[in-house]
Amino acid sequence: MPLEPGDAAPLFSLPGAGGETIALEALRGHKIVLYFYPKDDTSGCTLEAQTFNGLSDAFAAADTRVIGVSPDSVKSHDKFRTKYGLGFPLASDEARTMLEAYGVWVEKSMYGRKYMGVERTTLLIDREGRIARVWAKVKVPGHAEEVLEAARSLP
Repeated sequence: MPLEPGDAAPLFSLPGAGGETIALEALRGHKIVLYFYPKDDTSGCTLEAQTFNGLSDAFAAADTRVIGVSPDSVKSHDKFRTKYGLGFPLASDEARTMLEAYGVWVEKSMYGRKYMGVERTTLLIDREGRIARVWAKVKVPGHAEEVLEAARSLP
């Protein structure tokens, strides 16, 4: 069942690029943007990461932390962050436990072939750990700007 605004965000603790641990509980008191993307260093995912990164000062001014999440390895995340100069954390969920808890690990279809993968989704979580907004099946152009406006309007 997909998560809805008002639901408690499922807790997680995942390894991140640069050897850090990214845990929801440690971020309480801040607004959080969790954006789920399919794969490091692919065209849509790179554009999405670069757009969020370009707005990092504005997200910081709105007291909002941005975190990217994919099933890629920490090593892949390290290379991706370095290649594009990303300043926000990327969480690695190779076991797909968090992706499943957030309902974004889904059956997809391409050229008639079915497979499991990440549905590009973004969640805005409030300071108390509740989901404030969900964007499913995200189209990248203009998305980060829309998320920023929602974060600015959240107390």
